[in-house]
Amino acid sequence: MSIHPIEERYGSKEMRSIFELKNRFQRMLDVEAALARALAAAGLIPRKAADQITKNASIERVKVERICEIEKEVAHETMALVLALAEASGKAGRFVHFGATSNDILDTAMALQIRDALSIVEGRLKKLLGVTLDQASKHRETIMVGRTHGQHALPTTLGLKFAVWACELGRHLERLEQLKVRVLVGKMAGAVGTGAAWGKKGLEVQESVMKELGLGSATASNQILQRDRFAELISFLALVASSLDKIAREIRNLQRTEIGELEEPFGERQIGSSTMPHKRNPIRCEKICGLAKVVRANAQAALENVVIEHERDLTNSSCERVLLPECFLLIDEMLRTAIEVLSGLVVHPDKMRSNLEMTKGLNMAEAVMIELTKRGMNRQGAHALLRASSLKALGQGTSLLDALIKEKEVLKYINAKELEDLLDPEKYLGNAAEIVERVINELRPLCAG
Repeated sequence: MSIHPIEERYGSKEMRSIFELKNRFQRMLDVEAALARALAAAGLIPRKAADQITKNASIERVKVERICEIEKEVAHETMALVLALAEASGKAGRFVHFGATSNDILDTAMALQIRDALSIVEGRLKKLLGVTLDQASKHRETIMVGRTHGQHALPTTLGLKFAVWACELGRHLERLEQLKVRVLVGKMAGAVGTGAAWGKKGLEVQESVMKELGLGSATASNQILQRDRFAELISFLALVASSLDKIAREIRNLQRTEIGELEEPFGERQIGSSTMPHKRNPIRCEKICGLAKVVRANAQAALENVVIEHERDLTNSSCERVLLPECFLLIDEMLRTAIEVLSGLVVHPDKMRSNLEMTKGLNMAEAVMIELTKRGMNRQGAHALLRASSLKALGQGTSLLDALIKEKEVLKYINAKELEDLLDPEKYLGNAAEIVERVINELRPLCAG
């Protein structure tokens, strides 16, 4: 029976398989095999021994059960795997792990797992970006009210809202590409980073192993890869989580009964409440917002792991066993859910229009102020006049137009017909459509692959 929700509830099977114990051990065996081949190439162990070790460096030959059985005796996971591989390799077993330290294997294997996990994250980010751009294109002219401080501000478009989100997702893809060179790195340098066990061939061994595994080679290390690398990785995942949180929170807020502009998809047989049959709760968006809290909190723990004592201590290890699979599985779940929500998003343009008109033109006060200034009125004076007219309209429950046509100072510059035209929100969208088009053209290539 599972205990942690990520074992069943969160994350895809594809992502989960990367962090299962079986795959973790296989990746460690992959590193041991690559080490053996590098040692043979450097003339440090016999070629036949390397071939035999490689042949047996498979979870089909070195059973998970056997590794766990040995670990119960020796209380050391890596040594248990080494002993199990040596046991399976016969006479060649004496060369298993020759000159290496545990974290040569662990950190390099972890880099392989991270590479696989980031590949999934990258694919989902690209798909989400594509969906977001599709929505931006579809709704480039869907007018709605923009809100600042939770209050009606100026007219905008739903397409521009999507375009802003798309730009943020695009920056995450750029960050991901940039961090790969710092995160997808392994080490093979022995217990304190000198590679002394291999004499003057230590650098050759490390370069050979990393080249074969397709990883970068740490320029300098002690017993471990420095944890600023992993802190950057988890911080990146926390950034992605925060962006998804923001998107989901906006959809939740716009789904409020009294706003009703957007809705996340709701299944035909889906139930919103066990006692209130009418409820259509935004549970997918709420899930995203909830999981984001965990990923952000984990970034703090990753930063704590940067601090080690001397050439290393073990305080990072237990923490990372939780951090890495948890963060990747949760971000995987969040991305999959965000794709589902944005792909099936229900938009209510009629409600957007009625909300836009709710304040009876007050959200167009800026347009009148700007025009008055253009026609000769002092800008600060125009601001004060529009503020007074807006408060009057609000207090009397009338439209801004009704309030303005009673202001002689306004009519000196703008007649009633011109005022009516100025208060048309469709004519005060600035470059919204052009911005959306620019974003689509700029970011669409990032969705490829």
